[in-house]
Amino acid sequence: MNTRRTHPAGGVDDALRHPRTQQALRGTTVLVGCYAGVSALTLLAVILLRHHPDMVTDAVWVRAVIVVATSLLMASFAARTARGHRRSYLRLRLASALMLVAIAVIIALPGGFPTWLKLEQGVCGALLLGVVMLVNGRRMRAAFASR
Repeated sequence: MNTRRTHPAGGVDDALRHPRTQQALRGTTVLVGCYAGVSALTLLAVILLRHHPDMVTDAVWVRAVIVVATSLLMASFAARTARGHRRSYLRLRLASALMLVAIAVIIALPGGFPTWLKLEQGVCGALLLGVVMLVNGRRMRAAFASR
């Protein structure tokens, strides 16, 4: 099913082609790509540090795998959003907001995760805050508003 909004003549909606919308889409894609990269590097660190139980607990393993999986899903959503797919845009809005809340909870709760992972999650949270701000901005919402 094609969820791209088109004009009756068949062209992509002008709002998606606007330079500021294109800039927001590029920024979103870059931030999500950085989030995926940081997440993958964290999983690599977890693998390399697996013999240090004080640094890599079972909770760290679970969190690292979940974050990599969601970051790859969000990268897919961002790529499809950049091509004008409204449902992917909605999924990206939801996933980025939910992950940002989850990161805030992980950082705020005492114990549970080592300091190094909380710092890494802080970096991921900063990247996702940028995504949340871009995808919820007036320009992007207008570009993907249903008519």
